[in-house]
Amino acid sequence: MSADTPSADAEGAVAPPSNNRAVLFVLSAFAVFSGTDVIVKLLAEEMPAPQVTFLVTAAALLLLLAHAFSTGRGPRLVPRHPRTALLRALLLAGDTLLIHYAFAVLPLAEAYLLAFLTPILVAVLGFVLLGERLSAIGWAGVLIGFAGVALALKPGAAPLNLGHAAAVGSAVFFALSIVLLRKTKLAETDEALVSSVLVVLAPVALAVAALSGGFAPASLGDLALALAGGAMLLGGHALLVRAFRMGEASVVAPFQYSQIIWGCLFGLLVFSTPVEVHTLGGAAIIILSGWLVLK
Repeated sequence: MSADTPSADAEGAVAPPSNNRAVLFVLSAFAVFSGTDVIVKLLAEEMPAPQVTFLVTAAALLLLLAHAFSTGRGPRLVPRHPRTALLRALLLAGDTLLIHYAFAVLPLAEAYLLAFLTPILVAVLGFVLLGERLSAIGWAGVLIGFAGVALALKPGAAPLNLGHAAAVGSAVFFALSIVLLRKTKLAETDEALVSSVLVVLAPVALAVAALSGGFAPASLGDLALALAGGAMLLGGHALLVRAFRMGEASVVAPFQYSQIIWGCLFGLLVFSTPVEVHTLGGAAIIILSGWLVLK
């Protein structure tokens, strides 16, 4: 896959790629996101997934606003290219709503495995939409990745459900949001890129919750968990934006695979979900496919 051009930094200035630093940031981002996912799954045991998404996102937005205005950074929240920022925000809002639903009805590791289609989809969409060319080895990686997903899910052993479809849809939306960033090369502040997502996601999640059956009562403990999840969601998005600024997207994206480690660990420790051989085998194949895509 072709290398990306230098990206804009937090102030909108162009900075050369630094893949090593980007990898550290993206690994941190997905570790933090995994903590958010655990909280989402815990809250989804008591209330509908769209309500959980709204509570966590609203908490993240309030924390961002409080930090920005207390430090005099309020103007940095406003995007310079609102139309493109809105489109990216809508894609990430759809991504978040779908993956939160998947977390509510699937084991974490299984939801992650389907979400791991994102780096492979980035390669395909880069070819279709951006004219980037993949080598024969790269295309083999794409196909092997889908084979790995099939192995991990063991079709026929357990019925597929809407949770699986939601996880795949989430991967598609996330991949499109990455390609959009690569195509437009937005000169936005970090705060604007994060705030635009939260400002769109909060009301969308609220509307979906209202249309899908209303709201369940939330205890003080639930609200405290939502606040913790919001802090993690905010931190994860900030780290992810920084990672994609520093490094080439084709290098950064596959490190999403690191979430399988957290998914298996949290699933075992928090939800007593056993780590099965086929899950590990599918994860290994998907990781191999991502490496091949980069060749």
